[in-house]
Amino acid sequence: MLSSTSLKRDWLSNPRQDLLAGLVVALALIPEAIGFSIIAGVDPRVGLYASFTIAVLTSVFGGRPGMISAATAAIAVLIGPLVRDHGLEYLFAATILMGIVQFAAGLLRIDRVMQFVSRSVVTGFVNALAILIFMAQLPELTGDSATLETYGLVALGLAVIYLFPRVTKSIPSPLVAILTCTAITLAIDLPVRRVGDMGALPDALPFFALPKVPLTLETLEIILPYSVTMAAVGLIESLLTAQIVDDLTDTPSDKGRETRGQGIANFVTGFFGGMGGCAMIGQSVINVKSGGHTRLSSLVAGSCLMLLVTSLGFFVARIPMPALVAVMVMVSIGTFSWASIKNLRTHPWQSSTVMATTVVVVVATHDLAQGVLAGVLLSGVFFASKVRSRFQVTSELSADGQERHYVLRGEVFYASVDRFVEAFDFREVLETVTIDVDRAHFWDLSAVHALDRVLTKFRREGTTVTVIGVSEVSANMIERFGTVNPDENDGIDSESTQLAHH
Repeated sequence: MLSSTSLKRDWLSNPRQDLLAGLVVALALIPEAIGFSIIAGVDPRVGLYASFTIAVLTSVFGGRPGMISAATAAIAVLIGPLVRDHGLEYLFAATILMGIVQFAAGLLRIDRVMQFVSRSVVTGFVNALAILIFMAQLPELTGDSATLETYGLVALGLAVIYLFPRVTKSIPSPLVAILTCTAITLAIDLPVRRVGDMGALPDALPFFALPKVPLTLETLEIILPYSVTMAAVGLIESLLTAQIVDDLTDTPSDKGRETRGQGIANFVTGFFGGMGGCAMIGQSVINVKSGGHTRLSSLVAGSCLMLLVTSLGFFVARIPMPALVAVMVMVSIGTFSWASIKNLRTHPWQSSTVMATTVVVVVATHDLAQGVLAGVLLSGVFFASKVRSRFQVTSELSADGQERHYVLRGEVFYASVDRFVEAFDFREVLETVTIDVDRAHFWDLSAVHALDRVLTKFRREGTTVTVIGVSEVSANMIERFGTVNPDENDGIDSESTQLAHH
């Protein structure tokens, strides 16, 4: 139940700034939604309806106040083939199933997987997204639309954005920039592209309708691959964006609730003629930088978007694109982690490599999911290599030459098992071997199987083996998955194991 405390904290703690920030975001969302619709090969209404429903629903059900979710390029690039080969109605069905997959992922707490995404990957993700945001503005700055008037308005917009806060911060400078550029364009009729040149704006609210697709297994086979891919990409981008907004605002968020909220939003959107979407880092940064920090700003952004295009479409269509380009360039500059360039010389080379690899893969493929996956895998490789390098084995021979005492230090897992096995001399003639693992841990099946190999090889030579200092976690792994019979000349010192439980 919504208490008065949560109502004030999440909705009414910053109403004036949230309302103004939401309006700025709504203006920035219009050309973005239209552009993403074009990428997906659908009518502009599809992207605008999606942005409206997703922004409004995530403001209520999402777990990150102040974050903006809507139709995005990351999803748009995935659905083009589905629309081309099967039609628009299959897209709506796939969006509904996408929502179901995401909601199920939320119940399973898939969001916890994000704990394994390193800071280097997040930095690479942010930098790559900043580059993609800037590259998305290049069509407006090159070709036939690149006129002196265009460059002049972009420069004016950027000047207002960065200089107006010196006068006052009570009004978001991006909003002032958009209004100023629009007024000048209308006053002297500058020959620049307008929002209306990108496509027709809807003149009515979306309405509920079931997708007109046959309810058959064949339909499921068609849409399921797209839905799962859309769900995965949407969650990756949304959870990383939530983390970035957490850092910008120094406030925590409920990632599990956000995952479920994204699922609810996409599920409903499919019934109201919209394409799938997710969190948008660009618009989220605009919102935060403009003073929007609560759920109210997200709700206002979605509501104003639909109000503007349906009731004030004639005026919105006349907003010059260079004004919105200036806002997005500001977002690109503000999003990029400039400190990461300086840190290339001071941070460990592994971290810098992970960051750079994430950037390169995302920019090359325009797929955020592939870049994050590449970064996570590379981080895993570097981490495993680092842990492996710290694994050590020392030994000492008794005075009579009949017993050798091995001491293990470090982690025994799939990357270090070869060093573990190679540390023992099985050709040495001994009566007894003691393996002290008080300072080591066995973490996986590879480690347990490696221990089995060592015990088996010593037993074949007639050597009695005792393993001492086994931790509780290691003992559980060995007892469950070990195959060597501990009763035949070799074993695990149970007394030592009990004393060494950690």
